[in-house]
Amino acid sequence: MFPSMRVSPRQLVLLLFAVLCACKCGAAAGQTTPAVTTEATAPLRSAAPAIALPDTESPPSQLAAEPSAVQLLGSFNDADIKFDLRDLMEILRDRRHEGWVLAAYPDPKTGHPLIGAGFTLDLPAREHPQSDPLNPYPFLEPSSADLWRAAGLDSGRLQSILDQYGDRFSMWKRKRFRQKIRALPPQITDEDATLLLRISAIQAIYNARAYCRNFERMSASQQMALSQLVYQMGVNLAHFDQFLSLINNGTQAEESEASLETIPSGDREYWRTVQHSLMQSQWAKLYRTRAIAVIAMLDPAYADDPATAERFVSATLRPAVAHRHRNRQTSLNQVSSNSGNSQAGGHRKKSRAHAKHRA
Repeated sequence: MFPSMRVSPRQLVLLLFAVLCACKCGAAAGQTTPAVTTEATAPLRSAAPAIALPDTESPPSQLAAEPSAVQLLGSFNDADIKFDLRDLMEILRDRRHEGWVLAAYPDPKTGHPLIGAGFTLDLPAREHPQSDPLNPYPFLEPSSADLWRAAGLDSGRLQSILDQYGDRFSMWKRKRFRQKIRALPPQITDEDATLLLRISAIQAIYNARAYCRNFERMSASQQMALSQLVYQMGVNLAHFDQFLSLINNGTQAEESEASLETIPSGDREYWRTVQHSLMQSQWAKLYRTRAIAVIAMLDPAYADDPATAERFVSATLRPAVAHRHRNRQTSLNQVSSNSGNSQAGGHRKKSRAHAKHRA
């Protein structure tokens, strides 16, 4: 019915261009509609609690995982303790306590490599379960390598120091190695050793809290004393049964929540008992100078008169050599007395024998 039409190529191109433009406009119109909806619903989503987002987006296994020991050490807050962490570090680096050596040297008893203020270089991560159901704080026992990294030091340097230590130990053995300590060239800087000391001291504070459920109620000096004990003994402090029983179950644990700094003078006898439990240990006899300083800090009156507190411990804690000398003198006196009696008896027997011979 319609007359036949011939479409030129140019008209065909124009027709296709028009169709394409119409499609693009339709698509653009389709994209703008959801945008209006999103803008309208955005306030509803933002009104939800922010804390609920991790519950819906994080995998359950990630949420259930507990923070690692290194993470807990990194989250340490100076306000959680009553003493200054820098004071504890200064005490530990003193020669009367741990000393300060910038090259790896052997522990006199175990042979483990130490550096800085007695930082052990080759300890593995250890299990140390909390056996006190009334203490919510866990023990933190990461490996030496973990503590090294937590201090911000390079792991490659640690391995290099350990390799060099192994070569020296094989060549010199323990006794000769320790004789050369002061002549060893530095393997770390003062700053490196300070970083290692800080992370180790923080670990000792955490574990001191895990050993003592009343740690927060202790005075500043008592907290520092317990932290020093943990730093020096580590997991071996668990064997001090009497001491740990006293600080956890003693009369002071049954007091009100008043601070130990304001305890009545009568409770000083309780702390005397705690001090005596440490004085009787082999540790106190072997490391007398260090033990005097640490045990004296447990005295409630230490902050008022540290010198008097140390004199009391020094007078009570006799050196092991003095004990052996006194015992030896006593036994020598006994032997001399007994041998004198024996000689007198022998002399009388000989006199009687001579008299019989003459008769």
